[in-house]
Amino acid sequence: MHDLMTRAKAAEYLGTTEKTLATWASTKKVRVPYIKLGRAVRYSRASLDEFIERQTRDRLLSEDDS
Repeated sequence: MHDLMTRAKAAEYLGTTEKTLATWASTKKVRVPYIKLGRAVRYSRASLDEFIERQTRDRLLSEDDS
């Protein structure tokens, strides 16, 4: 079973705002997977965790640049 969240809960989970998630979804500038159920938008926890993992940068590489 999917652990689905509303846009408000997903925004809280990601540390951003509902407006930001809505903008990302409409512009497709940042791709956060979501599910449309009629007019409702839901986010699965697993997809959000994968999104966070994709956004994670290797700190060792950035330390070498200093």
